[in-house]
Amino acid sequence: MALSNPSLTGELSSTRVAVLGAGKMGGILIQGFLEQKLFPAQNVCATVRHAERARAVCGQLSVPVSTDNLAAVRQSDVVLLCVKPQAVREVLEEIRPELGPGKLVISVAASVPIASIEKLAGAQVPVIRAMPNTPSVVRCGMTALASGAFAGEAHLAVAQALFASVGRTIVLDEKLMDAVTGLSASGPAFIYVILESLAEGGVKVGLPRDVATLLAAQTALGAASVVLETGAHPALLKDAVTTPAGCTIDGLMELEEGRLRVTLIKAVVKAVKRARELWLDP
Repeated sequence: MALSNPSLTGELSSTRVAVLGAGKMGGILIQGFLEQKLFPAQNVCATVRHAERARAVCGQLSVPVSTDNLAAVRQSDVVLLCVKPQAVREVLEEIRPELGPGKLVISVAASVPIASIEKLAGAQVPVIRAMPNTPSVVRCGMTALASGAFAGEAHLAVAQALFASVGRTIVLDEKLMDAVTGLSASGPAFIYVILESLAEGGVKVGLPRDVATLLAAQTALGAASVVLETGAHPALLKDAVTTPAGCTIDGLMELEEGRLRVTLIKAVVKAVKRARELWLDP
């Protein structure tokens, strides 16, 4: 596996990748890799649990798809573990004979610690833990990455290059990964509820539903872009929109009375708590 300078597209193009579990996130990642020309299609393979599903996914993604995890790992340099947390133990035990220091394992399984993956792998396998989110489907994802004991800077650079193809990446200490799960992985669902509610408000005051949804979604996109581009604290940006005796302050007062701020904080805390319960250490 060529890892001397994996940030170079030419070097990655010779890397072979297996995506174990080509479900929603696995499929999104494969599409991102191919769309950004990170790898040629012949260097990517995927697996699913059932043969009928394999045929369907193969047609959708235009890469080889099988039900044989061990064979997929055998012919690959990078293994993306995209299965549900409950299936991680079974899959790692299955592919263990093909794992070793020369294989990079990148896990997107929520809540599964790197130490557990290393233990189940049974060798000094370089492991990267990743937590992407579903906006990756439109290349606006957010992925947090953490390195295991046997993963070096080159391995981390490979993971960053992979997930940069579907959005932004950040490297964090693993102890923060469950918090990432509750905030940025679960967060899109919270945002959709807010968007739906804003659109419903627009409908209530007379806007057609499609117009209200467009206004709400583009407003949220614009507001988020301002935060990302300027680096300004959201509270300061909120104050800039809120003119004295204007309509915005009246709306903000309603949000405070409805305890929206506290409810959103509690939603993140609750999601993080659940993330910590998803995996029982083997």
